[in-house]
Amino acid sequence: MIVTKNWLNEWIDLGEVSTEQLLKTFNSIGLEVDRHDVIRVPNGVVIGYVEQCEKHPDADKLNVCQVNVGNEVRQIVCGASNVRAGIHIALATVGAELPGGLKIKEAKLRGVESHGMICSAKEIGLPSMGEGIMILDESIGTLILGKNLNEYSAFNDDVIEIELTANRGDCLSIHGIARDLRAALSRELREINYKEKLDGRLGIGRILQLHHADTFNTDLLFGAVDLKELHVPFVIALRLAIIDEAYTTAVDALLLYATQSTGVILRAYPFEKFGDPESKGVITLENDENGYAALYGKEKVSIIGVSQEKESHFSANEGLAVIEASYIAPDIIAKKMGEKKIPSCPHYYRSSRGSEPKIEMGIRYATVLFEKYSASQVYGGNIELTTSYEPRIISMCEEEFESFIGLKIDKTRITQIFKNLGMDIGKLKGSSFAISVPKFRHDIVNKQDIIEEVVRIVGIDNIPSKPLVFAEANQMSGDLAEYKKTRMYRHRAAQSGFYESVHFVFNERAQVEKFGFVCTESSKELLNPITATFDTLRPTLLVGLLNSASANVKVNQKKIALFEAGMVFDADRRESKRIGFIVSGSIESEKISNAGKPSAIDFAAFSKLIADVAGSFELLSHTPSHALAHPYVCAKVMINGEEAGELFRLHPSIEEEFDLAQTFMCELKTDCLPYGLIEAQPYSKYQASFRDLSILISKMVSYESIKTVIEKHRSVQVRRFYPVDRYVSETLGDQMSLTLRFVLQSEDKTLEDEDITMAMESILNGLRDELGVSLR
Repeated sequence: MIVTKNWLNEWIDLGEVSTEQLLKTFNSIGLEVDRHDVIRVPNGVVIGYVEQCEKHPDADKLNVCQVNVGNEVRQIVCGASNVRAGIHIALATVGAELPGGLKIKEAKLRGVESHGMICSAKEIGLPSMGEGIMILDESIGTLILGKNLNEYSAFNDDVIEIELTANRGDCLSIHGIARDLRAALSRELREINYKEKLDGRLGIGRILQLHHADTFNTDLLFGAVDLKELHVPFVIALRLAIIDEAYTTAVDALLLYATQSTGVILRAYPFEKFGDPESKGVITLENDENGYAALYGKEKVSIIGVSQEKESHFSANEGLAVIEASYIAPDIIAKKMGEKKIPSCPHYYRSSRGSEPKIEMGIRYATVLFEKYSASQVYGGNIELTTSYEPRIISMCEEEFESFIGLKIDKTRITQIFKNLGMDIGKLKGSSFAISVPKFRHDIVNKQDIIEEVVRIVGIDNIPSKPLVFAEANQMSGDLAEYKKTRMYRHRAAQSGFYESVHFVFNERAQVEKFGFVCTESSKELLNPITATFDTLRPTLLVGLLNSASANVKVNQKKIALFEAGMVFDADRRESKRIGFIVSGSIESEKISNAGKPSAIDFAAFSKLIADVAGSFELLSHTPSHALAHPYVCAKVMINGEEAGELFRLHPSIEEEFDLAQTFMCELKTDCLPYGLIEAQPYSKYQASFRDLSILISKMVSYESIKTVIEKHRSVQVRRFYPVDRYVSETLGDQMSLTLRFVLQSEDKTLEDEDITMAMESILNGLRDELGVSLR
């Protein structure tokens, strides 16, 4: 949408508003400025009057003109085809510098002196207004010979192009933009006097009538003008050139200008399309063959809001013209075009986005132009067809405005904003507003739209920033959390070198029971298993992993590391989630660092792989309940004091049965694995000390017993401890040497030797008293 400041000033007083302030206001109210150009005609370009115009004695295409500039008459040689005596023109005097750097000098053209240049629009920095020189008239103001053009507002203007969103059809006119500025600047719109002169006029009812069986959701207004001596005034021609609107006739020009000014869609038809001079013309409104609301005379002349038949355009500059102003709701016409697309004219752009519904304003504005710039006779009255409109009412309370915006806005200020935006406020009850949405704002449908209007007028920069505060119920279900937890451990396993293996939740009952696992009770068993080998719900992941490892060995895989996360079922078909692991063969692939002979997996290496996935855990002595585990290489996995599963070497007989190398397996309960927000723990800024304690103790004493005693007698300075060496020999008999490393640290100070000695003696005395250990 292109506007000029002076054009806007005809609809709203911008006398004290600077261009910079105007541009800032546009951007703040959501009418984004895409381009700003300045029209400033250079000094030295003045108004002149061509008193004489004669052919150049030595050039067919040149004319010698005598131009009066007020204080003298200057001789100008001009080659424009439209130059003639009796017209006012723009004359660049000697010394004037035109856009592009052209400096006017005294010259001789084919032997005839020329003291200046008669200019076209482009030569003085204006948009092109057609071939030839500019011909001025009093639409720019009183023509004073010799006066600089830049002293007239038409040549001292700002052109502003505004980027509109598709829903703001109400701003596709100068009047619509001014309406928004009224709210932003708190200035009243200028009222244009449309009072009709009825004295001596023929009424339109004598020559025209409208037939219709329905309104077809359209508003129509018809007027009639007997056009004579119509011309396009300079200011209108200039403004149409600025907005890049082309026209072929003076009627087109004035209607385009009226539409751009008011936003009302206007068309002109020859009266002959509806009747003869001797008889009354008839306009018929009905649906056409495509279901569109169309106007008919002797034949179809137009489709409301979409197009006008080429033959029905008023192409002359004189004669009896029927002027139509129309409105149709944009959602209706856009929906119809979506259902049945037909050719359209430029007016469809406006109607599909929302043209101005005050059609009487548009037709009155147009008839004023016809009367002002011609000797035309306007017929009295109009033929009118309107559709009843029930405004949309949106109710809001004052607290809702504050809640949405985050700023308390005075009730009077809110009321004034709505009033200036053309919205009516119904009867107020307490702090409530009943806002009536006008017909031209079809884009406002809910409370959020109302809030947006207030925010853009108040200005987003005027609303202080506040931290976002909201309260919402946790929408995350337990299933989502469980899924994320499982996904995290699956990713950890993959990062630790395991490949994921996926199996059915079914196993072969005979095989599972052979290994000592308890299957589903017979009364709750599968009624229709998919195959004979999938005839029970799996009670463990281990059997499936074992079968997959065996399959990998058969294709000559030397390193096998698989995992699976999934459901298992107990005898009552209660399900629980587990994650299982199996590693068989080499601990790593063949490579240079191991000379092509990687070590076999062992208990310690397998435990470390499981720790990489599951995190910290403890291993306790354990007696397996099934036949898969080696009875002497088996441990219970404890996580945070809770039994989470088991870790073991596969029984050698089963390794041989499945043709596997040394193999280790682990199955953990997913519920026991840690998950959630990891909180940082405080740590001491003082240095930690390390002390080793080597003791002789019976081979029959488990590490769990040793740990229990140490936990009982440790001081707060002992942060952690762990075994670092175990030594047995014949000389030690039934005893073993065990070295434990202790980490000691204080929150309050650097520990001295005396503090460390006391802490270690407390632990050693406890071990002596309860387990009978001695120092090595």
